[in-house]
Amino acid sequence: MTREERELREAIIAKCRWMNASGLNQGTSGNISARYEDRMLITPSATSYDAMKPEMIASMPLEGAYGEWTGPLQPSTEWRFHLDIMRARRDVGSVVHTHSTYATVLAIARKSIPACHYMMAAFGGNDIRCAGYARYGTKELSEFALAALEGRNGCLLANHGMIVVGANLDKAMWLAVELETIARQYYLSLALGPVILSSEEIADTAKGFATYGLQTARPKPAADAPATAKAARQRTEKRVSGKR
Repeated sequence: MTREERELREAIIAKCRWMNASGLNQGTSGNISARYEDRMLITPSATSYDAMKPEMIASMPLEGAYGEWTGPLQPSTEWRFHLDIMRARRDVGSVVHTHSTYATVLAIARKSIPACHYMMAAFGGNDIRCAGYARYGTKELSEFALAALEGRNGCLLANHGMIVVGANLDKAMWLAVELETIARQYYLSLALGPVILSSEEIADTAKGFATYGLQTARPKPAADAPATAKAARQRTEKRVSGKR
């Protein structure tokens, strides 16, 4: 394999270990995939993350024979929705599936998450849908997941867990953390009665996300800036001390 592919395989393993260490997942219940050229790299089935090696990651073609794979170990039992998502959405470079506690609690209750927080905009709409129930690893579950992910970057799986998708591995894992955080916040807010944001408010936030995380070059300070800053500081100190 190329160095680039090995580094991506290593990154997948590192994310698996991190999500367990952070409490985002437990045991080998979660799985991660990433797009590499014309293939999908995905974690193998029932394999400890601590014992996982880059060579153990399964490789599946994105086109051609459906379900075909190469590698020493079988791909995750959830390979279907990973593969179907990547085949259906070229914008997706990585898929993360976890059984995080609060997302799973809401999935068990079969509750979608409304726009309880402005970060909902990061998922492409004003809710996180809960997909219908089907046994793990089935085509039916994959179809439910694809429907719930239409126009979205994340969904819940009834009585199961969560799925998030991102342009790359880092973005997908970031969204997994955000989804679990929103799920926890929504669950706790139910005791008080959450106030839900409108579609217009979420759309307004989405516009702001167009430059989210970007920084422009800071303008150079004027020649008298130090003196101006000092004067402002002195005025603040006087106000705090009660002097005018």
